[in-house]
Parts: sequence; structure tokens; C-alpha cells
Amino acid sequence: MTYVIKRAGKRQAEEFAPHKVHSSVRSACLSVRSPEGEAETIAARVGDVVSQWIHTKPSVTSHDIRRVAATALEAFHPEAAYLYQNHELVV
Repeated sequence: MTYVIKRAGKRQAEEFAPHKVHSSVRSACLSVRSPEGEAETIAARVGDVVSQWIHTKPSVTSHDIRRVAATALEAFHPEAAYLYQNHELVV
């Protein structure tokens, strides 16, 4: 079981939830007008990359997860990766 340390340690650590990565990557893809099926496929692939990376770690930060997911997403959809990396800057 891997625990995620939330941003700035302000909230209690929680167990890693792969569906959160899937959902956020899917949303980034849909935001750049990717077709639904493509968004689902990319989100599943990125989720697999993150799950494999996280498998041996007892704890990670939410920033680590976002960094690894963004790197994986870059290979599949650079435009969505840009949006994913800069989600706080986009209004």
C-alpha cells in the first residue's frame, strides 16, 4: 500500500487512488477536445505508467504523481500534457 502525502503536508496522507489519476488525465484530454475513446485510452495508459512507478514506494507526494503522469502523458498527447502540467495557471 502506497500513501500519498498531500501538497505542503496540510492534509493527512491518504492511500493512492489510481482512479484519481485516470480522471484528471481524462479531463485534460477532453479539455483539448480529444474524442472520448481516445481520452479513455490515454488515461488508462498513463494510469498504468503511474501505477507501475508507484508500486514499490511506501509513500510519494501528490507532486511526484503529477510529475510522473505529466511525463507519461507527454508521449501520448503533448497538448493535454501541457494543460495537465499547468492546470493551476489555466483559467
